[in-house]
Formats: sequence, C-alpha cells, structure tokens
Amino acid sequence: MNSMTARRSGPRSTIDVPCEPSLTEAPLGEPCASDLAAVFRALGDPIRLRLCSIVTSAAPDEVCACNLSIPVDRSPATVSHHMGVLRRAGLITSEKRGTLVFYRVVPSRFQELRELLDLPE
Repeated sequence: MNSMTARRSGPRSTIDVPCEPSLTEAPLGEPCASDLAAVFRALGDPIRLRLCSIVTSAAPDEVCACNLSIPVDRSPATVSHHMGVLRRAGLITSEKRGTLVFYRVVPSRFQELRELLDLPE
C-alpha cells in the first residue's frame, strides 16, 4: 500500500486525503482522481515537463531559478509561473534565499506516483 494523498488546493493551501494503493487494486475515488489529474496537467505542458526534468536530474541537489530560463528559452516570469504549477502539484518545493529561489524535487511524490501507476505487465 502506498501513501499517495489527494491534495485539494486553494491558492496556497493543501488538504491531504488518502488515496487507493494502485490503479489496478481499486477504482480511484474523486479526491485521488482530482489530485492525479492535477499532476498530469502539470506534467502535460512541454515546458513544465522540461523544467521538472531539469530539477529532477539535479536531485538530490537544488536548482536556482536563475538557471532555468535559458534552457527552456522562456522569461523568468514565465518560468516562475510554470514552477508554481509544478509546486502546487506537489512535484517540487521551493526555498527563497534573498532574491534567489531554489527548487528541489519531492522524491516521495514521485515514489507515490510510481506506486499508484504500478500496472501489471
């Protein structure tokens, strides 16, 4: 059984609701399906997928926001927007230090997704 939780998000808040262990063991409940759909929406944008890949490939280290604009050829404001979507989906965390923002992957979130999507071959 995994610890996947559905996150009902307002602008900045999160409520955790337990999810089923995997897609093949039980039908998804509404809170879990909503959470999973939000994650897929976050990863469904090519820019966000690339940004998530950049941060994930740097794990366990962090990536400064100042190093994300050039690889994806987007303005810092656009990158900030996309990183906010990934953060609200629970895939990354951020920490502001002075004027710089640093991003890290949330390994447990990716493990939860792996377990939830564990389909038989």
